[in-house]
Amino acid sequence: MRRIVVTGMGMVTPLGRDAESSWSALQEGRSGVGHITLFDAESFPTKIAAEARGFSLADYVENAERWEEYCRNTKFAIAAARMAIDDSGIESMKDLDRTRFGVYLGSGEGQQDFPRFVDLVQKSNKQGKIDTATFTRLGLSSLHPIHEAEQEPGTPAGHLASLFGARGPNANCLTACAASSQSIGEAVEILRRGDADVMLSGGTHSMIHPFGVTGFNLLTALSTRNDEPTRASRPFDRDRDGFILGEGAGMIVLEELEHAKRRGARIHGEIVGYGSTADAFRITDSHDEGRGAIACMREALADAQVNPEDVDYINAHGTSTAVNDSIETLAIKRTFGETAYKVPISSTKSMMGHLIAAAGSVEAIVCLLAIRDGIVPPTINLDNPGPDCDLDYIPHVARRKKVDVTLSNSFGFGGQNIALIIKRFAE
Repeated sequence: MRRIVVTGMGMVTPLGRDAESSWSALQEGRSGVGHITLFDAESFPTKIAAEARGFSLADYVENAERWEEYCRNTKFAIAAARMAIDDSGIESMKDLDRTRFGVYLGSGEGQQDFPRFVDLVQKSNKQGKIDTATFTRLGLSSLHPIHEAEQEPGTPAGHLASLFGARGPNANCLTACAASSQSIGEAVEILRRGDADVMLSGGTHSMIHPFGVTGFNLLTALSTRNDEPTRASRPFDRDRDGFILGEGAGMIVLEELEHAKRRGARIHGEIVGYGSTADAFRITDSHDEGRGAIACMREALADAQVNPEDVDYINAHGTSTAVNDSIETLAIKRTFGETAYKVPISSTKSMMGHLIAAAGSVEAIVCLLAIRDGIVPPTINLDNPGPDCDLDYIPHVARRKKVDVTLSNSFGFGGQNIALIIKRFAE
């Protein structure tokens, strides 16, 4: 089997504008959660989120004005991808075959053009009913074509292919909160079977907009701890009441090992295991016995030829919802047996919130950095573990530990389960 390594990484998160600043904040246990500023959220049950404040695409590319009308998803993707490509050094390879250089993302839908849409509804309202002819006429004259196109989840992958001349396989999957982890796993499979030599993979998303917050509030999935923003995301804690929306992007450059070695690339780590399953249960609830999560972790371990006792750190999905944290704990116990009580686990969503489609790729980078530095980040706000949450979740403070093998979990609404095994590279 062709071995697949990571040679570049970049991310934009609520904690930092790049991988190193985000990683420093995670080690320090800082929270990126605050009151929503991207729109007026005062009438919403949830008024807080983890925004990527201070982000400007001009900090990453020279022609940022070209992208002014594009959505935050695209801008985050470009920034994170630019950093990952630069980190990899792949563009300096003179004989790079761009027909074997692909893009596979797990990106979410772009933001709706909310202000214009509301204006259209108001102007088309005739005695309490929408006059569709008026709505259409005004929409064709006032809606922005780029804004409309940017609502399509696949557009960031197309933008990145164009920017970097990646003419190989190009795809996007949107399996909710599992999307970017699945994109990495599927990119690995493309490389393993020899359909490409290099893949840019990851995800980008922002749902911090009126429709996004409304949807999750209707599902009662978000925390309403508005008076304590930095303490609102509480994975595995007895008093958890929902997750916090985050935003950003995480991108990695994946290469077939011999291709990377030929060009003298620096190798950050190796993706050795990928598991993908469905609960086939309910759209918004994990199976009550964790069957999908258990199966995907077992698949990933088998794919990696790794035993449970070999895993040094688990980056949990850990959303801070009552159901997810309990079921994930149960699934880890049934997958790892007695080893479950010995392996350190943490949820970095306690600090950066839930980046939805982009969450998994950012957390995969966290695993690579934990391997590099021998530090596992904490789960902040874990004051009183829930009665069914009794594992080692690294509460409050980061821990120094040699890390060779990591497991990253991502579980999405709809019942999609993804597990990645990421390992220290060794010849």
